[in-house]
Amino acid sequence: MPQPKNLDPASMKEFYGAELRRRREEAGLSQSGLGDLVFCSGAYIGYLEMAARSPQLDMSEQIDSVLKTDGFFRRLCGAVLKGSKFAGYFAAAAELEQRALAICDFATTVVPGLLQTSAFTRAFIRSLRPLVDEQEIEQIVGARQERARALLKNPLEPELWFVIHEAVLRTHVGGAEVMREQLEHIAGVSRTHQAVIQVLPFSAGMTPLMYGPMRVMTFAEEPSAAYTETAHTGQLIEDPAVVASIAKSYDLARAAAMPPEASLGFVDRLLAEDFTP
Repeated sequence: MPQPKNLDPASMKEFYGAELRRRREEAGLSQSGLGDLVFCSGAYIGYLEMAARSPQLDMSEQIDSVLKTDGFFRRLCGAVLKGSKFAGYFAAAAELEQRALAICDFATTVVPGLLQTSAFTRAFIRSLRPLVDEQEIEQIVGARQERARALLKNPLEPELWFVIHEAVLRTHVGGAEVMREQLEHIAGVSRTHQAVIQVLPFSAGMTPLMYGPMRVMTFAEEPSAAYTETAHTGQLIEDPAVVASIAKSYDLARAAAMPPEASLGFVDRLLAEDFTP
């Protein structure tokens, strides 16, 4: 019996876009008209049709409902996302970060993925999922390290900015040796100017983004996007008004944080206080 072929996710994304355009036009809807019915902009529908943005499951379900396509776009979306190295909820965001001009991360409880060492990632995954298979852990570690190498290799493409709450740096993950290596890595990235890193101290009090981690991505010719996540899922946010509000909140957190040089000094002091024999 013939075996099913592995599908090219890039081609599947183009197929998704072509089918969306065909079925939208058959329904007599403009891009803006469909956008209004599925609660997004017409421009976003256009990006989907041009394969400039990856589809998301929740949006695909809404499109199926409006176009009466009986789950077609949800199934097709699953085929697109299946080809990613990352969890389905993060796949679209991971693709976007490769095209971003700037990525601004705010971390409340955990070191941002792009700054994590391999040992930190392993310890963190084990703390979340004690029974996870070792092979799966290594796949996650490998994918995360690959992302970091790709984005940190050139500090200008994209511009990386991290605001890290003091709680992140004081919460030990994986033991003293793992945490010491992690703090040294953060200090090294800051010291070599691969990214701008600011620490938000406890003394800064409450900020608008304290509810959870948040990332804002900006692009040359595409609208900005934001991404947030919990321990088990995540959400890509592309509504322009919501993204603009998140970006303003990020600016407020950035203004409340210590300057980069003072932040580097803070990390160095933590290393000296907590990890010097």
